Amino acid sequence: MWQILHIIDITLWVIILGSVAYVAFFTFISLFYEKEDRIAIHAAALHNRMAKFLILYPAYNEDRVIINAVERFLEQDYPKDHYTVVVISDHMQSETNEHLRKLPITLLTPTFEKSSKAKAMQYAINEVQGDFDNVVILDADNVVRPEFLSQLNVFCSVYDAIQCHRCAKNADNSVAVLDGASEEINNTIFRKAHNRLGLASALIGSGMCFNYELFKKNVFQLKTAGEDRELEALLLHQEIFIKYAPDIHVFDEKVNSQESFQRQRMRWMTAQIQSLFSNLPKIPEALIHGKINFIDKTIQQALIPRSILIVLLTGISILMTIIVPQWSEKWWILLAVLSLSLFIAIPRQLRIRSFSKALAIPGLVLRMFRNILHMDRKNTDFIHTQHG
Repeated sequence: MWQILHIIDITLWVIILGSVAYVAFFTFISLFYEKEDRIAIHAAALHNRMAKFLILYPAYNEDRVIINAVERFLEQDYPKDHYTVVVISDHMQSETNEHLRKLPITLLTPTFEKSSKAKAMQYAINEVQGDFDNVVILDADNVVRPEFLSQLNVFCSVYDAIQCHRCAKNADNSVAVLDGASEEINNTIFRKAHNRLGLASALIGSGMCFNYELFKKNVFQLKTAGEDRELEALLLHQEIFIKYAPDIHVFDEKVNSQESFQRQRMRWMTAQIQSLFSNLPKIPEALIHGKINFIDKTIQQALIPRSILIVLLTGISILMTIIVPQWSEKWWILLAVLSLSLFIAIPRQLRIRSFSKALAIPGLVLRMFRNILHMDRKNTDFIHTQHG
């Protein structure tokens, strides 16, 4: 009996070790200086051309935030005739649409039987005609600085796919603070560290910029509510490098209630599982052709969510210490490595605030476990996160 339990103990430890090792490795890599940032700086000296941008705001029931986001964007220090702002208004109030029509933008009001961000972007590409060089995707709550397009213009001369630095614009309570810290950990591990190792950055879903023709070629292949993971997989399978631009900020509203957190994570977890099952059949081809970025992306989809890892490791470590103390040491080591890695991955200015809110983690993880029990990987319904 004890031998069987010991085999289970070792097997479980090895499985969890994979997720912890991935986080620890890329956190360590993030500490090194990134020389390739100089590429864009050198390009700026040679690049004088002003690219033309198509700015897309897919907005589903976003009456509370869309007007402010668009008005702030129109403060760009970029030539007005070199960018077109398009709001895809889906299920928004007539008063909101009337206000938007008074702004120097293009307003689209499609009617979808089943709404999704992918459908909104596809609709916009079909409806808006123009000679564009690049397309930018922003969420309805995203706010950017006036120099946003000027900064992007430099990077677009070098890269066909760019992920900007999405960061929190609010810290209302424990949930918002932890959501913001989680975003920054993702930025460190899946974006900054990956680029420093010569690997492609992960996409987030907004604050993204693509070569227009490249985006137009791929956007109509998106079918699920996890459109960012789908698009990322498509680009990486085509061996398109995704550049992370840490100095181009996109301020994003963080969820401030446990209910919103649960809905948001349900969408993300479902998209993660869908992406994993979609990518797995393509792995043999990726191995043959050496598509390292695509293989790495598939590995990412198999990782255990970090908040679940923290609670799981803490619970198992305590349980093993009580039941079989001699088996507990390896669990405490794993927990220590994970905790240290996450601490390093969080920007210094957020560390104290983030860890002071850690008491909210167990409740949030409980909601994530509920998501696992109710998750349907075949579900493609759009799960909206309410902003306000």
